[in-house]
Amino acid sequence: MTAKTERQLIYTVLFIAVALPLIFPLGWKTEVSGYTKMAYDLVESTPPGEVVIISFDYDPSTMTELQPMGEAMIEHAFKKDLKIIATALWPMGVQMADQAFEKVCRDYPEKQYGIDYVNMGYKVGGMVTIQAMGRSFAEVFPSDQSGMKYSEIPMLKPVTRLKDITWVSSLSSGTPGMKEWVMVARDMYNVPVTGGCTAISAPGFFPYVNEQKQLVGLLGGLKAASEYESLIGRVGTATTKMDAQAIAHLLILVFIAIGNVKAIVKRRRKEQ
Repeated sequence: MTAKTERQLIYTVLFIAVALPLIFPLGWKTEVSGYTKMAYDLVESTPPGEVVIISFDYDPSTMTELQPMGEAMIEHAFKKDLKIIATALWPMGVQMADQAFEKVCRDYPEKQYGIDYVNMGYKVGGMVTIQAMGRSFAEVFPSDQSGMKYSEIPMLKPVTRLKDITWVSSLSSGTPGMKEWVMVARDMYNVPVTGGCTAISAPGFFPYVNEQKQLVGLLGGLKAASEYESLIGRVGTATTKMDAQAIAHLLILVFIAIGNVKAIVKRRRKEQ
């Protein structure tokens, strides 16, 4: 077998191995980190009927890691019968929220817009906008992203300011994002904050959980998203992608081992 044929065989096997779990999910279980469990416990311990915020502070460039987190948190909140306010500190976050709700609501057709969830849309300003929420929600969001007036949305009647929110989850890929929510919602108004970020950003947020106690858990990257999915019994996109990634890594190790064996055999033949 020539080197070119071997490369073609390796690429073909890898393609098939990665594609199959995406088409036929395996749902492999993964060890759940303490950071993920803390975020899960915050949602799990929230009494039914409470109003929470999930802020979609990212755009399509990081949706591979963050979108599964949003979908999993929405499903968990729906299971607990919580009322979800979606906001966005990034312009494209509005579309990310719409896509997440659309996907999850296929399994929860009983959930109604304006009663169980609402998308308030994007607001420019970052920390200044969050501070304004602490004074008056209606002033910041006179209407939702579709144009429905604040006073006409049933689930928002008990919400006048940020202190009326039970907890905030920021799915963040940069600034403004989770840090701003921590500095205002947590530090100024004592509203618990959790959330998720890309894997590369996670180490920078761990001190907020361990040392400062300003974050209630943290979802860091696709693996944490798959851990959260396993906790709520969901086989979602994070789980299927992690399955494909795990199989690819195993195959690469096998190919490395085969290559080393071939190299050793070839060297011994030359010596003989």
